[in-house]
Amino acid sequence: MEMDSIECVSFSDGLDDDGDEAVSRLPRPLLKSSSAAAEVNVVVVSGGGGGVVAGPLITPSTSVHELLECPVCTNSMYPPIHQCQNGHTICSTCKTRVHNRCPTCRQELGDIRCLALEKVAESLELPCKYYSLGCPEIFPYYSKLKHESQCNFRPYNCPYAGSECSVVGDIPFLVTHLRDDHKVDMHSGCTFNHRYVKSNPREVENATWMLTVFHCFGQYFCLHFEAFQLGMAPVYMAFLRFMGDENDARSYTYSLEVGGNGRKMVWEGNPRSIRDSHRKVRDGHDGLVIQRNMALFFSGGERKELKLRVTGRIWREQQNPDSGACIPNLFS
Repeated sequence: MEMDSIECVSFSDGLDDDGDEAVSRLPRPLLKSSSAAAEVNVVVVSGGGGGVVAGPLITPSTSVHELLECPVCTNSMYPPIHQCQNGHTICSTCKTRVHNRCPTCRQELGDIRCLALEKVAESLELPCKYYSLGCPEIFPYYSKLKHESQCNFRPYNCPYAGSECSVVGDIPFLVTHLRDDHKVDMHSGCTFNHRYVKSNPREVENATWMLTVFHCFGQYFCLHFEAFQLGMAPVYMAFLRFMGDENDARSYTYSLEVGGNGRKMVWEGNPRSIRDSHRKVRDGHDGLVIQRNMALFFSGGERKELKLRVTGRIWREQQNPDSGACIPNLFS
């Protein structure tokens, strides 16, 4: 399947280069105590070898955020923070990448830790990097990274499974991206009826046959139908993913049904969030899995052509205020 060219977009941590006006809207780093701020004005510190080396000198025009930015990868630095004998700092990951040479002055880095800067970082409180996307939280510097990896406001990855698409964004942006760039079929309603046909079902490659996006209950859902090898035999699988977070996905249930020749198979469960990768859901067999022999039996005829009709519906579970039990709502 030929893929259209896709322009990848990235999200910054809210501290961009568009001007001081955008930066001024962000909460400033907070120092917990004046003693910690005093420690950062260290001009000389003792090196690991007993000598004297220059420490990080903070001028009035230098922000603490800039001091904690690695000059190589531009990411925030976390202990151990290394420095050369001239006081230039670098993160531990990039120290190996630059072959133990300071990228600023080319001096050997050695094993000198910048303890003063690590102490300053410990005293800071910073906004989440997804502040510009709506996250209001402020965290201690060393807790910020863990939160950001799980933040509900972090952008979503493109759910398209036919290529390694690196586009990220919020749900409205991704819906438009799926429609315009991947040419995905868009449908409204909570029921569906699809027919999948393959002329030579014995030739199965790992491929996405179809991705369809459904809009119901004001939300978007991705219906996947795929063929892939499981061991030595090909299988066919259909599953649904929710375009939103995991907690919201649990509010919905879906069913899938495939059949023929007087037989049928039914799957029912909660859709998985697109926070879980397509491969994770598929490899976990979290959906309707059909073995090839069964699929050919459903197709009828002389088993020379695969013809599968998959039907399904999506409904929302509503809380019963009297009993606390969930009752299905089948209407959008």
